[in-house]
Amino acid sequence: MPNDIPLLGYVEYPATEMAERASAFRAEMERRRSVRHFSTRPISRQVIEEALRSAGTAPSGAHMQPWHFVAISNPEIKRRIRAAAEEVERAFYEARAPQEWKDALVPLSTTWRKPFLEDAPYLIAVLAQRHHLDAAGCPVKHYYVPESVGIAVGLLIAALHHAGLAMLTYTPSPMGFLNEILGRPSNERPTLILAVGHPAEGVTVPDLRRKPLDEIATFI
Repeated sequence: MPNDIPLLGYVEYPATEMAERASAFRAEMERRRSVRHFSTRPISRQVIEEALRSAGTAPSGAHMQPWHFVAISNPEIKRRIRAAAEEVERAFYEARAPQEWKDALVPLSTTWRKPFLEDAPYLIAVLAQRHHLDAAGCPVKHYYVPESVGIAVGLLIAALHHAGLAMLTYTPSPMGFLNEILGRPSNERPTLILAVGHPAEGVTVPDLRRKPLDEIATFI
């Protein structure tokens, strides 16, 4: 291929070290828990930047990299996001949510009130790009957008956790208000908000069980 270059970054480890590294990473990720109460203590922008760079290494359909991340620390913008989110959440909880969904949320003790949207030092809005414009201003279609963005978000969560931060994935529905508040174009669809920071002092989390390997994977 005319644009190919040598693979320079690959590192192969001895079998024993591979297993140790895999086990250590699994143990680190086992400690990750979603939190809903954050300290307002500020966090370094550099950490956020490096985590976003990690997210940007994700594979994507046709290498279109169909994502955009908006990192928000401005208190006024966070206040506006919270107000808009709570408006749609209240309508959902009080009118649109089926009882089955409400029952599923009981162990998480969630309500339409979302104070973490202001308390967390950073909100990261994740937007999926359906297309981009070429030099002539013509739209260029992106492929496998949900899958590509999902992989990037997974890397972002792992990078933030590895750096020592806590987070919460949050998906208000609908969330088109983000385009207006953040000034993002119509070819970008908001997919989630990631609240990021240090856990509040004394924070608790639900006593949940993760499925064991034999329930999530099959070897054939």
